Order: sequence, then C-alpha cells, then structure tokens
Amino acid sequence: MEFRAGGNGSGGGDQDGPNSRKGMKVYNRHTPQQIQRLESFFKDCPHPDENQRGQLGRELGLESRQIKFWFQNKRTQTKTQHERADNGALRQENERIQCENLAIREALKNVICPSCGGPPFGEEERQRNIEKLQIENAQLKEEHEKVSNLLAKYIGKPITQLHSLPPALGPSLDMSSATFPSQDTGGGLPGPALGLNLPPVKVRDPFQFKGFPDMEKTLMTETATAAMNELIRLLRVNEPFWIRSLTNEKYVLQRDSYERIFSKANHLKISSARIESSKESSVVAMSGMQLVDMFLDPDKYMDLFPTIITKASTIKVLESGLIGSRSGSLQLMYEQMHILSPLVAPREFYFLRYCQQIEIGVWVIVDVSFDYSKEGQPDSSFRFWKLPSGCMIEDLPDGCSKVTWAEHVEVDDKSLTHRLYRDLVSGSLAFGAERMVGTLQRMCERLAYLANDNTPTRDLAGVISLPEGRRSIMKLGHRMVKDFCGVLSMSGKLDFPQLSEVDNSGVRVSVRKSTEPGQPEGMIVSAATSLWLPLQCQTVFDFIRDEKMRTQWDVLSCGNPVHEIAHIANGIHPGNCTSIIQPFVPYENNMLMLQESCVEPLGGLVVYAPIDIPTIKAAIRGEESGNVPILPSGFIVSGDGRPDSGARCASLGNIMGSGGSLLTVAFQILVCGPAAQNQQLNMETVATVNALISSTVQKIKIALNCSG
Repeated sequence: MEFRAGGNGSGGGDQDGPNSRKGMKVYNRHTPQQIQRLESFFKDCPHPDENQRGQLGRELGLESRQIKFWFQNKRTQTKTQHERADNGALRQENERIQCENLAIREALKNVICPSCGGPPFGEEERQRNIEKLQIENAQLKEEHEKVSNLLAKYIGKPITQLHSLPPALGPSLDMSSATFPSQDTGGGLPGPALGLNLPPVKVRDPFQFKGFPDMEKTLMTETATAAMNELIRLLRVNEPFWIRSLTNEKYVLQRDSYERIFSKANHLKISSARIESSKESSVVAMSGMQLVDMFLDPDKYMDLFPTIITKASTIKVLESGLIGSRSGSLQLMYEQMHILSPLVAPREFYFLRYCQQIEIGVWVIVDVSFDYSKEGQPDSSFRFWKLPSGCMIEDLPDGCSKVTWAEHVEVDDKSLTHRLYRDLVSGSLAFGAERMVGTLQRMCERLAYLANDNTPTRDLAGVISLPEGRRSIMKLGHRMVKDFCGVLSMSGKLDFPQLSEVDNSGVRVSVRKSTEPGQPEGMIVSAATSLWLPLQCQTVFDFIRDEKMRTQWDVLSCGNPVHEIAHIANGIHPGNCTSIIQPFVPYENNMLMLQESCVEPLGGLVVYAPIDIPTIKAAIRGEESGNVPILPSGFIVSGDGRPDSGARCASLGNIMGSGGSLLTVAFQILVCGPAAQNQQLNMETVATVNALISSTVQKIKIALNCSG
C-alpha cells in the first residue's frame, strides 16, 4: 500500500534515511513546526484552494502536492475521529434504552388491575373475554337487523342506522324505550303507527357528543399537550425552524430542521398532498383575556373571522379551564375555512383546541387535528390535517395585545380547486398566518370603532344622529357580510359552463329554500362566477366600491346615479366602512342600499343589500336589527397569486407587481315567497339570474378596458 507524502499529519523529526531496498520510495516526515502551522491553518480552512496551498508550500518549504495530500489525510482522520465518538455515544444510549426496556418488562410482570387491585389478566383469560364480547356483539347485530327489518315494513324504506340506541345494550333490546330517526325532516316516528309506543325524536345534530372512553380522553390530552409544547417552540424561536422566503420576505418552515426535532408521519397517504406553513405577528386593539374568551367561543370566533371561518362548533368541552384565565381549557371543535369563491372547496377540520397561560399576561392557544371518525363527519375532512398551529397572545400595557400566529397544515386540494385559483391557494397566503392575523387586526379595530361614541361618521343628509343608531347599522353590516360569506360555498350548485373562457369559470347557480331568521322566507337563487382581470386588485376594488362608478356595472340601476347619504368608518383604512346608499329607481322609491367594504391581506370585499326605508329607519333609531331580513350580494377581489404579481392586494403596499387579480361576483335573488315554496323552480328563472350576472361581468370588463 502506497502512502502519500505527509503521512497522517502527526509525528515529527528529521528526514528518514534512504531505504536500501530496490523499488521502495523515500518517505519524508514533517517537522513539528510544519505540522503546527498546518494544524493551525486547518482549523480556519480545512479546504484550501490552489493559491492557499502554494502560499503554504512556499512558507514551509513543501511542494503544493504535499500540502494537498496532507489536508486530504487530515480531513479523513478528523472524520474518522468524529464517527468513532458518535458511535460511542450511540452505543451508550442503546445500552441505557435496553436497561430501561428490561426494567419496564419486569415492572409489567408485577402490575395490578387498577379497578380491583388484583393480578392482571393472563393471555388465556384475555382471549376468552375477547371471544365472549365477539359473541355478544354478533347477537346484538342480529337483533338490530330484526328491528330494522320490522320498521322497514311499516315505513317502506330501509333503516340504515339507529340514531338513539342506548349507550350500553344488554342481550335484548327494550322496544319501549328505543327511539328511531324519522324519515322526514321533523320529529320522530309516531308511537301508534307501529304500536311500539315510541316517543318523538328530534333531528340529531351531526356533531352530537355521546361520550368518549377514558382511553380516548387520555389520548386527546396527550395529543394536545404535545402540540402545545411544539407550538411554543415554533412561536418563540425563528432559526433554525423558520427562514425568510426570498420571494416575499415572509417566514416559512425549514422542513429539515423541523423534522429533526419533531418527527412527524404523513397523515394524508397520497402523493398529491403538500405541506403549508407560515408565521406572522401583529398588534391588535383588544386585550389578551378578551381574545382568549372569543377564541374559545365558536360563535364569537366566527365573528372575529367572518371572511375566513364560515362554520364553527364545539363538539365537546373536555376541560373548561381555570376561572378568570381559562388556562387548561381543552375542547374538541369543528371548523370550515373558506377563500370566498365557489371555485375553491372549503377546508374542514376536526381538531383539539387547547389554551394555556404560560406566563402572567401571556396565553398560547394551539389547534391540532384529531382523528374524530364519527357519524356526520364529511369525507372532505380527510383531505385536510392541521399540524400544531395557533397563536401566542401577549398583553400590552395600553390595553392592546401582540399576537404571533403560526399555521401548519397538510392538504390535498389540487383536484378540488379550479385552475384560476391554484396559484393563490398553493401559496401560504390563502389560508396562512398572514391572512389570519390581518383579519383579526381589522376586526379588533372594527370592534373598537363600534364601542367608541366618537367614531368618524360622514352624514351628508343628517341620517344618523345617535351613537346607538350607528352601532345598529354597523352590526347589520357585519351580519350582512357573514351571511354573504356563508353562501359562497354554493352547496348543491348547478354549473352553466357556456360562459367559461380562458379567464372565466362560467356561472354557478345554487337554489335553496330559506326559513332561517334574518333572511327573507322563500326560494332563493344564488349565482356566482369568478374571472381573472389583468389589473391590480386595488384598481378593481376602488372601481367597485366607488358609488359614482356604480352606474357602469349595476344592471338594476338602469344607468341612474346613486348617492351615498351616510358613511361610517370601521377602521383606519378608508376601504373599511359601512355606507347607506340611495339609488334612483323610479319604481323602487321606498328602498335604500346598505353597503359594507373591507380590505384584508388577501384583497378586498364589497357587499351590499337592499333594505326598505322603514326597516333602516328603525335600525338608525337604535332598535334591534338581528332579525331584519337581508339578502346580500357582492364582490370579492384578490391577487392572483402568480409569481410576477404576488397575492396581496396592492393597497397594503407590500407587493406592487404588474400582475392580475381574481374577481368573484355573487348575486342572491328571492324568486318566490313562502306561499309559493311548493312550486318548482323553472329553468327560465335560473336563466334570468344567469343573464343578470353575465351582463354585470361584461359591463365591468368593458368599464375597466378588459373586454378584449
């Protein structure tokens, strides 16, 4: 084996004597001074380039080739030493784990039953119990099938499931106390019809809680605790977990660093699944305790995020937390998140929400998905999985709070998203931390304006004179926005693809019968379309919300001008406001228009609804407006998410690219009242709504010079 000059970097002394054997090479050993100099240089630069090797060779009297070989051997020697040290540490860790394993095995041999204090079940006894339970289960299934067949004879339809079976059934069923779901929309099966004396049954909530076994509760607690520990580290530490994106300077999660610390299995076992991560912080105009209370109440939580959270409910409160701080609160919840376009499927999560006060005035609220495989859970919930996400809330001396938010989810939504929105949705803005914090900041500011008696109001006609009237109008505007956002999922939609073009999605129509309070009773047709425009979203947003430009797109105004008679500011940004508009429609002189606009990180939103003058006068007097029937329509403008333009609305001043925007237009029309609800909706009515929205889109494109 031939050794290169320089050996392994150790040793010293003078030159070796010549070897008398033929064919053997002469070996040189470096002097201690040479080795000391080489070692010193190696600490600073283990990979010298050609110039550095030449300089070292001239300084030490060695050839550049000798310097090169010495550094190669030194790097090999250093790597071997590190590997040997790592192997020793791993060997010690392995021995420790083996000892712990043996100790645990010995402890399991002496374990006692926690219920009776006796010895544990042996394998044979455990197997006998399993067989006994299997036999009892088979008997229950057989009796269940008999009862289902009996009911099917009387109902004329097969009974697929029994909703209200008692939680613990014995060997036989007590028919006098069993309850069964009805086949219509209300009540239960009448007792005399079957002769079984069955009491009436209410329609079951799909999220009704029947109780969790202790083992599942323990698993929930452990899952929430582990998620809390992970989220605290993600929120408090930037590097090595978070790095700034080169495209938008926002924080994204460094996957390699994250997975080294937090080992995670992929919950969505499909190649098309992807990970979204984002982090953002901001100061909001609300105290920490108020925020915590609103986050733990699903109705108030939806009020804080009306343009993002379209549905939310608490399935079960596992721990209510400490009185006063809510620390330790643990809930199993459901939520539906939306991007406000019928072309994008909503995201649905079943998750644990855990609140912990980690310091005085500092709370952390973590959300983490939980495999709640129960009746009523939609299939779409298996396409979205929430990894530990949430926020840290820190009280500030001025009554405000600093909120730091992290979103981390695994999703599979490519097949559920129209091509117009794929660029926007595939980024972190559509459902990311920046959008959550931006919306929270706007809504907290709106609530502060709502509570302030001196909120700026531009009242041109002396319409609003009382603070109570201003608050009533603002609350009505908030409910109008919530109702508008709630219908954009377009469930049960009909597609009309004849409008579909390269930059247009066609018109989607949904028909529903409304009996809910706060909406007109009768049959309502909702129509929506989304399209791409080669303009910045700020330009489109300003055009839509300017009442002077309304005649250029509002088909129903018949070209007549409209006037803003009252203007209420909802925040610092001029785009956040509630307005009362007086249209000039000769045959509708008893009607006003309530309009609300807002600006968020994703873009802008303009919502409006016609309200008769007596109703709006009652609201201006400060009367309760919660049940005022209102049927909103409106527009949503956002960036297109393409790399050359970014996704954010240019009004926020962050990305001013020359790219385009996405516009969603949605109308709602009451086509018949409650007296005519049983009549079938003909296609002529749907075609009329289709023509209305199509005409509006064409007018907007012409007005913005985008019709080519």
